[in-house]
Amino acid sequence: MEINQLILASGSPRRKELLEQLGLDFLVKVPIGDEIIQGGTPEEIVCYLSKNKAFEVARTLEKESLVIGADTLVVLEGKILGKPKDEQEAIDILSCLSGKRHSVYTGVAFILLNDNGCNLIDSFAEETFVDVYPMSQQEILDYVRTGDPMDKAGAYGIQGVFSRYIKGISGEYCNVVGLPIGRVWQSLKKINNQK
Repeated sequence: MEINQLILASGSPRRKELLEQLGLDFLVKVPIGDEIIQGGTPEEIVCYLSKNKAFEVARTLEKESLVIGADTLVVLEGKILGKPKDEQEAIDILSCLSGKRHSVYTGVAFILLNDNGCNLIDSFAEETFVDVYPMSQQEILDYVRTGDPMDKAGAYGIQGVFSRYIKGISGEYCNVVGLPIGRVWQSLKKINNQK
């Protein structure tokens, strides 16, 4: 199986940076469909959404490609914490995360577009546990005013200024940023070996 081009189906600059760390040549194509969360476990939801993104982009391509789709969810005590709609929702989310452990799930899907159409060839969900130090209301307000929480699931980015509130993680760090690149690399090796 010879892949003519690799496509990242994501508009996330963080996922782009992570994939660049692997030294791969790839193009970015942003899916435009709505992310509609239906029922299921967090693992099922991120796998479903990542497949949808990858299939959406794969169907727009004309030459043989391997498309990587990804989606990330933050889950606290069984509740999904999405991207905040406004500053008040960011404050509310961060207040919930303060002093607690939560899970970050990232689903990844690999869709191969070739003469046989668009086919799912690998999919998985990765979970990482994140412990957050207690935060004062002023610390939460100061962080929200930076604007950093507004485009991120769970209203924070672990790789930025919010790192000062991270007590610890259990699992792959890059998964919390948005793409578990160790596992992505292993999947790419497996796919390449199927040539």
